Amino acid sequence: MSNEEKIATLIASSGQWQGLFTSIRLACLRAGLTETIKWGVPVYTAHGQNIVGIAPFKQWIAVWFYQGVFINDTAKILINASEGNTKGLRQWRLEQDADYHEDVLLEYLQQAITNAAQGKSIKPSPSREVVMPPELQHALAENEALASAFAKFSPAHQREYAQYIAEAKREETRMKRLEKTIHMILSKTGLHDKYKKT
Repeated sequence: MSNEEKIATLIASSGQWQGLFTSIRLACLRAGLTETIKWGVPVYTAHGQNIVGIAPFKQWIAVWFYQGVFINDTAKILINASEGNTKGLRQWRLEQDADYHEDVLLEYLQQAITNAAQGKSIKPSPSREVVMPPELQHALAENEALASAFAKFSPAHQREYAQYIAEAKREETRMKRLEKTIHMILSKTGLHDKYKKT
């Protein structure tokens, strides 16, 4: 399946966001960006850098500016979707068609392209330490096969699992996430592997 076909499939499966998805995509192409698919979503690049991505959700469609921290947000639309964790990434959430303004998107894309050409970039600085949530620690202590499989993962994969479980605020949610991940760990599958195959 070609990139074009994959993107057509993504748009077709985006429900109420099909029209807006298409408009945003066409604006990205008009801005001269190169279209690809990364992490299961359309990503648009320039000067060897990821510039912007499009991701539909249930209640909004998001436009991700990978180095959005450098954009002069005159329209006051960009948010940091994960305060304290996200350094450069900024997101524009469109909850209805009326929220979309192509002139604003094109202006921000031009800023982002210029910033990329100038080499402006904040690289994520991942923590090297794996901080284990109690739920995962207990499961590993109780299940030798699980502990053995987990130990074979790289520190980055271990961190992904630990953070995924730990970031849930409610104990019930953490337990559900733990149950979901046990099979993946035993089958030696990284948490985000399915997004890395496209």
